[in-house]
Amino acid sequence: MIAKMRKLHLAALSYDRNGILDALEHTHAVEVTEHGKSGGTEAFAGNAEELREYLSKLENTLEILMGYAERRAKETKSETVKDGFEVGYSEFMAAKGLKSWADRVMEEVSSLLEAQHACGAEEIRLKRAIAAATPYSAVKKPFSAYRDTKNVAVRLGLVPSSAWDGAEKKFETLSLCAYEAERGEDGVLLSAVCHKSALNELENLLSSCSFTACPYTDGQTGEELIHALEEELSSVRLREEETLGALYELSQEVKNLKIYCDYVGFELEKAEASEKMRTTAHTFLLEAFVPADEEAQVKTVLDGWQTPVYYEFSDPSEDEFIPTLAKNNKIVKNFETITNMYSAPNAREFDPNTVMSFFYSVFLGFIMGDIGYGLLMMLGGGFLYYKNRKKEGGIKSLAGVFAIGGVFAVVWGFLFNSLFGIQILPYTVMPDAQNGQYTFIGITIPALLVISMIIGIIQIFAGYLCKAWQHWRKGRVFDGIFDGITWAVFSVGALLAVCGFVEEFAVPGLRLVGAIIAVCALAVAVLTAGRHEKFLGKFTKGFGSLYGIINYASDVLSYARLYGLMLSGAVIAQIISTYSIGFITGGNVALAILGVVLMVVGHVFNLAMGLLGAYIHDARLQYVEFYGRFYQGEGELFTPLGSKKKHVHVA
Repeated sequence: MIAKMRKLHLAALSYDRNGILDALEHTHAVEVTEHGKSGGTEAFAGNAEELREYLSKLENTLEILMGYAERRAKETKSETVKDGFEVGYSEFMAAKGLKSWADRVMEEVSSLLEAQHACGAEEIRLKRAIAAATPYSAVKKPFSAYRDTKNVAVRLGLVPSSAWDGAEKKFETLSLCAYEAERGEDGVLLSAVCHKSALNELENLLSSCSFTACPYTDGQTGEELIHALEEELSSVRLREEETLGALYELSQEVKNLKIYCDYVGFELEKAEASEKMRTTAHTFLLEAFVPADEEAQVKTVLDGWQTPVYYEFSDPSEDEFIPTLAKNNKIVKNFETITNMYSAPNAREFDPNTVMSFFYSVFLGFIMGDIGYGLLMMLGGGFLYYKNRKKEGGIKSLAGVFAIGGVFAVVWGFLFNSLFGIQILPYTVMPDAQNGQYTFIGITIPALLVISMIIGIIQIFAGYLCKAWQHWRKGRVFDGIFDGITWAVFSVGALLAVCGFVEEFAVPGLRLVGAIIAVCALAVAVLTAGRHEKFLGKFTKGFGSLYGIINYASDVLSYARLYGLMLSGAVIAQIISTYSIGFITGGNVALAILGVVLMVVGHVFNLAMGLLGAYIHDARLQYVEFYGRFYQGEGELFTPLGSKKKHVHVA
């Protein structure tokens, strides 16, 4: 059901604003709304944008440290702090004192990351320098020794191996020139000396063989140069390890940083709420929505405030937009997420989740239609639900939906006599999914296709009842009768007629009964469709109502997807089990192992694909064929102050 809302109007001294908001947050029952303009007041000038930027920096730092925490956890085989951990209210509020610490952590993380990036860049530079110096490791004399004198020119450098093979003989023919060459992996290390009178000839030869002059000129040998570079690289790596160690050390503060991030998020919520208020020179004015059953709790908090606070509660006006708060039992609550993905209910309509959850579960169970798959859904969904029991929505709700659907899958599995695609019972209540046939109006069609459409008519019937109830809640009695009940009666007639035309049901008398009911209901629908119109509109509206039968038939056929999805899963399950059992009982150990692997992997895959298709198409039937008959939607969920915590659960 959707909770009734009350409107809180509050006026208090400005310096109490922050404290009152803290107290109201603790109730988890107050959503601050925009206060209307009033004379002598002005909008509150808050610091929401500043807090938003600050929180973004905090979250960025937290994300960085979480990355290092996860790396450290893998190395030490430990666990990281997962979101959703519980903290006491006093501990959460005490996080206000963590600001200077958090600022220091952000500064340290920023500084360490800069140092890490600098070390990374320096390491790349040194590796390149070592790679460039390696060909000169054979140089035993200082590089400074390889320089020109007054009459002699000296050249030291590298020649590609491919070029040296053709140039070596030319060097031997040079006059007034001597050389030494040492072949290495990176080419030929060449040192050549000549009288300056022959320098041009030497330079031309060096140029022709792609000679690269040595870039080093200091007093080190090649070995000393590489050793110095390697020592420098080791030093950089040591600094990098120290930086990484410091980041690992800071990552241990993730828990406190998560608490502080959520506290700053709460401060941001208060700042955003404050911007919806009005202020005078000394007071602030607040308006908020409060669930009616939480009104007493909010009154207790405000009555206990030490300084003067004026407040009153009233019912929202008829034209006022009200946030939606659904209050359902633990089973139905799981299905709220499915409805909210389409559109949250309007606060002034009835909550469809109870009815929808039943049909969704029936359809989900029908599609899976297997005892084994149902048990796996119950066990897997139940495990995930328990593991995420402290969270709201998301994976918890999805797990709950699958677990509940698993119960119906087991029931349908017994009706279909299927355990992982194998018949285990001596009897079968429902027709065989692959071979069962019904004769419908003289035509042989799959039996489960007919059953799928019968199920569809039942849900459409329920949709029209919901439409009638929707009108009656708003005092529109005749609209509920003519737009809801009339078409619900038509659905009953259509259902009886369909059952009568199925020869295997052996109740041909239902054809006439169903036809009479359907025709009478349709006549009433046509005659009353234009009751709100004038003149020609009365006839066109009635004709449009008659044309609606085509849409009705189209909607019923949409439920054929239940049969299609169920059939595909059943066929695959049977094939997997048949082959797996054949391998296991074949007497060959290798084939037996293959059979077990095929049984496990095949059914897990089939279950996963089946759930994916069932989840999507089941939701589509609810959104279009069911909700399309009565649902308004366009609501906004009730979000009380302090409900936007991402990392912690405040007890």
